[in-house]
Amino acid sequence: MPVITNIDDLKRIYARRVPKMFYDYAESGSWTEQTFRENTTDFDQIRLRQRVAVDMAGRSTAAQMIGQDVAMPVALAPVGLTGMQCADGEIKAARAAEAFGVPFTLSTMSINSIEEVAEATSKPFWFQLYTMKDEDYVRRLIERAKAANCSALVITLDLQILGQRHKDLKNGLSAPPKLTPKTIANLMTKWAWGIEMLGAKRRNFGNIVGHVEGISDASSLGAWTAEQFDPSLDWGKIEKLKEMWGGKVILKGILDEEDAIMAAKVGADAITVSNHGGRQLDGALSSIRMLPRIMDAVGDQVEVHLDSGIRSGQDVLKALALGATGTMIGRAFVYGLGAMGQKGVTRALEVIHKELDTSMALCGEKNVANLGRHNLLVPEDFTGRWA
Repeated sequence: MPVITNIDDLKRIYARRVPKMFYDYAESGSWTEQTFRENTTDFDQIRLRQRVAVDMAGRSTAAQMIGQDVAMPVALAPVGLTGMQCADGEIKAARAAEAFGVPFTLSTMSINSIEEVAEATSKPFWFQLYTMKDEDYVRRLIERAKAANCSALVITLDLQILGQRHKDLKNGLSAPPKLTPKTIANLMTKWAWGIEMLGAKRRNFGNIVGHVEGISDASSLGAWTAEQFDPSLDWGKIEKLKEMWGGKVILKGILDEEDAIMAAKVGADAITVSNHGGRQLDGALSSIRMLPRIMDAVGDQVEVHLDSGIRSGQDVLKALALGATGTMIGRAFVYGLGAMGQKGVTRALEVIHKELDTSMALCGEKNVANLGRHNLLVPEDFTGRWA
């Protein structure tokens, strides 16, 4: 196994191993990709405050997210098409998360189905819901998640209308991939990926195919999903979904103080400050830049997580020190999965954990619960002065 010292090491292997259309699916944003870039570069503006001569024995990164014990306050975010990054990708990522002691979130647009992931794991995972126009399908999807003993429902709010991602359109993204001369030429260079994919449990959307009438191939699936995201989703519908679920609910895609206040009012157990990894509204502020303002608005009313842009344990530390209770990683674990399968996801988690633990110690803290603004040096105008 190559020496992996950071997430970028996994990303380089991932880029060599996975077909271009799936690499580009993960490593891209919408339109000009400004928000996609700033999600990571804005973390660089925050500095850590070094402290010395503090007893660092007995450190702990253990915490809780929505009342669930976690080895560190990091959850695997919902990522669509994970099973095309690596054969049975959702199953492998879920197993790695379970063994490490952090939550795994299964996307509605996963390749492996809810039932397949539940069968392959022994602990409850979170399920992410996209709201669709087909209300009967949504109801049945929630019932399937209940039957699989999912411990939280993550409702994504920022994909009522699909943001345009130029690379996906140019690559003709689909699951399974469409066999054009360009696609075939690229696949021929990814033979290890292809051999593993031949043995995969499935290569289409497991939560949809077989559960929606008339969906039998990639073309019918594509037409259905393109029309199904519900543009009429509002707070009233969110309350109904919460009641239908009856368990812990996380509202993902909050990027504004007013929306955070509304999420708290409808009784969310947690909100996730997120801009969908820069894949929806290009030109929106980064998640980390918006976090302080949202914490000021609702920090004592609802648990706050942060998603979008995290590539290291230091990023996790910065989010926690700004007030977040937990974080979510998407691309960081996908790089590991595409590079080395389940072992790669484990390695990504190990890298982030070591960076978090070491940086926390050098900041003079021995427990993540004690992290706060006193551990950071933040530019005075970090949240921006916007007219």
